[in-house]
Amino acid sequence: MRQPLARELHDLIERGRDRQLRLAVTGLSRSGKTAFLTSLVNQLRHVGLEARLDLLPAARQGRLLGARRVNQQDLGVPRFPYDQAMAALAETPPRWPEPTRGISELRLVLRYRPAKRGWLGGESRQLTLDLFDYPGEWLLDLPLLAHDYPSWCRRQQALAGEQRRAHFAAWHAAVESLDPTAEADEARLAEIAEHYAEGLRAAREAGFADLQPGRFLLPGDLAGAPVLQFFPLPGVAEADPAALATLPPESNYATLARRFAYYQQHIVKPFYRDHFRRFDRQIVLVDLLGALNAGPERFQDLSRALANLMQSFDYGKRSLLSRLFAPRIDRLAIAATKADHVTPEQHPRLVALLEALLAEPLKDLRFASVPVRALSLAAIRASEAREVEHRGQRTPALRGTGLDGEALLLYPGEVPERLPDDAFWARQGFAYPAFRPLPLEGGALPHIRMDAVLDWLIGDKLS
Repeated sequence: MRQPLARELHDLIERGRDRQLRLAVTGLSRSGKTAFLTSLVNQLRHVGLEARLDLLPAARQGRLLGARRVNQQDLGVPRFPYDQAMAALAETPPRWPEPTRGISELRLVLRYRPAKRGWLGGESRQLTLDLFDYPGEWLLDLPLLAHDYPSWCRRQQALAGEQRRAHFAAWHAAVESLDPTAEADEARLAEIAEHYAEGLRAAREAGFADLQPGRFLLPGDLAGAPVLQFFPLPGVAEADPAALATLPPESNYATLARRFAYYQQHIVKPFYRDHFRRFDRQIVLVDLLGALNAGPERFQDLSRALANLMQSFDYGKRSLLSRLFAPRIDRLAIAATKADHVTPEQHPRLVALLEALLAEPLKDLRFASVPVRALSLAAIRASEAREVEHRGQRTPALRGTGLDGEALLLYPGEVPERLPDDAFWARQGFAYPAFRPLPLEGGALPHIRMDAVLDWLIGDKLS
């Protein structure tokens, strides 16, 4: 039997016995996916030793015996760079790991003792945990599948707020004189598409999240290909759809529409079909604090991006047949990251704000009976909670080191419990800092609530 077929048969058997779990770690740029995956592997590798996982019953009860990295099933996908990430954190001074730039995965085998052992069961069992990491930019393309080219153009036009529009000034100047009915000039379309990609990159650096197409931000081996040389056409929203449909194939409009459709069919759909539809469980990481720091327009932009993204996944109850042949995500975690950037009493407010931001998607998930939990976490804690005394009163504070090496002792401010209104943005009494990682002491990384996340995502499989 060929080795790939043997692996697939083994995985099919293990899934049928409920001993294999595929966990997707998703989120938009700067949400902390690399830090999260590094910490997750680190905590499981150090279970029973330095890892503090009191909120994971299998670890607290001593039933989780350990975890080992093994070769992944898909040999054509890079392994998640865990060793490189740990090396960066161990440097003097420590630094954050480089973000992943493409698809990566990692397979762990967990050994545990079940809480109740039957007379046929052995002393221990194994759970194969497949971890998947994807660029946040590529996730943004999944909602494209709900559009045709004209509706996508209309949506992009509707997103053009003042601050966002400023990043696309060069593109607006270049596309303004483009006649949709004229014969396409390949060189000119490539030039305008590059201006659009530059606008997307500038908007991402400024904190915007709802940016499409995502592959324009991380093109990889598609750089320079015509499939990445399209852009929304201004004025499509007001045009007659019937008239647009009659334009000749060599026109600018028809050329751009054709490239958009090709991008959907040959870039986005295979990515969705071959990867996301295979997942059993998922965690979506959200950098709420970064969006608050960036201001109201970018906060609203994050809200739209997340709402669209949540609609792109399959959720639902599982049966044995669905586990084997039609996997769907049956448990979801949504986590506000970088909880160590605010003082501990603000953590419940961070969760409340996350739930308010995703109120509509959460309602739909609960209606579909999909178990979902919102929480806050710091995958790799970079600050220490302290108190300072001022005029006889003790105030919570954080102590850490800034990215520039400056020692910091500060109170970052309060997190709003509900969606910010105009009054909140007017006073804007907060500044969430960026911390350098804490120096490593021992093998296990310091964290906030990684044990709670592990319990929600895999705890029932270790019972």
